[in-house]
Amino acid sequence: MKSRLALACAAGGLSLLAALPASFMALAQTAPASDMSTLKPAASFSSIADQKARSVALFEEASKVIEHPRCLNCHPAGDRPLQTMAMHPHQPPVTRGDGGMGVPGMMCNTCHGADNATVVGQSPTLKSIPGNPAWHLAPIEMAWVGKSLGEICQQLKDPARNGGRDLSKIVEHMSHDSLVGWGWNPGEGREPAPGTQAEFGELIKAWVDTGAACPAG
Repeated sequence: MKSRLALACAAGGLSLLAALPASFMALAQTAPASDMSTLKPAASFSSIADQKARSVALFEEASKVIEHPRCLNCHPAGDRPLQTMAMHPHQPPVTRGDGGMGVPGMMCNTCHGADNATVVGQSPTLKSIPGNPAWHLAPIEMAWVGKSLGEICQQLKDPARNGGRDLSKIVEHMSHDSLVGWGWNPGEGREPAPGTQAEFGELIKAWVDTGAACPAG
């Protein structure tokens, strides 16, 4: 019974890229693949003299994380989380429920514990079940899937759509929140987000410090 539950909970596994957002794919086509696994340091943008252009460039670098499936999967446009690099609808078929925690009988913590859990002997692609004490979906007001990078940027600055945060709290959230940090420690069998949470936080802080300008579109 336990192995069946583990198999059901981990059914997403790791799969090939198939359905990433257009903005992510466009970025992938214009940069070497190796660049997508790293983040440029915030200081490397200091040579851009125009402050607005520098701010936009910083946010575009941060978008390697924001538009990575590790983040997008928990910011879906609907009521069902996504899984894997291909962003499949979650299996088993769970739904958002109150507070993004699922519905009675299939709450997030039915399968997701406080830490990543290794799965043994199930499938070559199912290596672990994600875990974090605060595992849940982002509120629907914070949905990112299907939006342009400019739209996501504007949303991040809007307290009505970012969890009631001002920009200083956005920096704190991106830099230190443990659930955000899970993206760099996603468990065996999953590709982590690019760079590190510290590097990502520095990019977001520098973006805010330069005026929090957003890309067009």
